[in-house]
Amino acid sequence: MASQKEILRRRAGRVRRSLKAVANGRPRLSVHRSSKNIYAQVIDDAAGRTLAAASTLEASLRSSLKTGADVAAAQAVGKLVAERAKEAGVNEVIFDRGAFIYHGRVKALADSAREGGLSF
Repeated sequence: MASQKEILRRRAGRVRRSLKAVANGRPRLSVHRSSKNIYAQVIDDAAGRTLAAASTLEASLRSSLKTGADVAAAQAVGKLVAERAKEAGVNEVIFDRGAFIYHGRVKALADSAREGGLSF
């Protein structure tokens, strides 16, 4: 029987494989959520480098948020990663939710990234 970690790794692999098939060279907005924080990166898979990143661990967000594990924190991270991606010249991305369902904090991050100017 596979462990929970192995199950999540397989699910994330399935999602990522299907995204790469339809990406058409667009960078991906990858999201990771833990029980205490949320992280987002805009990754260029062709070059193998991160173009923009944001998380609730950053000092600027940490001081303004009550906790790093709620919808408000996810919205703040989404706006910040969208701003940084725009500065890096990225307008279109493909959303990589990883092994997480598109609900709650993950959905809030995606919606605020859209409001910040990223299209996906």
